[in-house]
Amino acid sequence: MAIAVLTKEDLKDFKKELLEDIKNLFHSKVSGQKQWLRSAEVRALLNISSGTLQNLRINGTLHYSKVGGTIFYAFQDIEKLMHTNNRSL
Repeated sequence: MAIAVLTKEDLKDFKKELLEDIKNLFHSKVSGQKQWLRSAEVRALLNISSGTLQNLRINGTLHYSKVGGTIFYAFQDIEKLMHTNNRSL
């Protein structure tokens, strides 16, 4: 059986990596924004009608998932949609 020697420097490096991983976990969960939004939330966020949201689904502009009778949209897809359609006045 081989014996591994840990130094204080090794422990400091481990501590830094562990803290960075924990910060990344909290950052992704504490962003305050839900990952999945329902249709009403998307309509309010984008200030669009039900028909416009349906057109975005039909023409494939906005991807969605349907669970039971409820349609969900990924917040990341909505952000991507906003960035790709960003226009300067």
